[in-house]
Amino acid sequence: MTVPYGTPDAPRIAVRGEAHLEVDPEIARITITVAARGKDRRTALDDLTHRNTTALNLLKTYGDAVERLETGSFSVTPELKEHGRSERIHAYHGRVHITAELTDFTALGELTTKLADLDLTRVDGPWWALRPTSPAYRQARQQAVREAVQRAKEYAEALGTSLAALLELADIGTEDPEPRFVGKASRSRSMAFEAQTAGDTGAAPLDLEPQRQHVHAHVNARFTMAPPTL
Repeated sequence: MTVPYGTPDAPRIAVRGEAHLEVDPEIARITITVAARGKDRRTALDDLTHRNTTALNLLKTYGDAVERLETGSFSVTPELKEHGRSERIHAYHGRVHITAELTDFTALGELTTKLADLDLTRVDGPWWALRPTSPAYRQARQQAVREAVQRAKEYAEALGTSLAALLELADIGTEDPEPRFVGKASRSRSMAFEAQTAGDTGAAPLDLEPQRQHVHAHVNARFTMAPPTL
């Protein structure tokens, strides 16, 4: 029969190990919203198709710097006239949402500026993050385990004894600091860039500073120790 709190011959000790790391981000995400407006549906759709293609072609010129490129929602919506008894369509509005994930932060500032310089184009971001497979998570978990062992040893040494065996090691979760497009301001740095008017000259590339990421790991550990002399 197992005794949950140990015995005088095999006393147990339970500790918590924690690790907190601050590391550089590995990826940056931006969202691009391309818009179009026309008096009829076909004009709006043709303009939207053209502007969407222009934005995608620009993103693709950055090659491997853009690790992932995805098209999200697409819409073409009629705008009704505000006055009059009958419902008459005044214009059509089209939108396409694009998500880009970059690993080259040097190219990021230049790319966001060029995208924002396109007609009827909005850029949001960047959102800094680590990959799910980042070595930082493994490092944090291992550091938390080492801290738990060290803490248990210190308790045992305070009693004039030593650890005997590990009974249990429980991973109680590693927090993911990545915002995934939403989250607290402390976890992401977001800014919006609107396209310039036709008369404006091209803007200089933005200087974007990557935001450090915080990784936390926690474990619970239980050990037995040699009976102390009290």
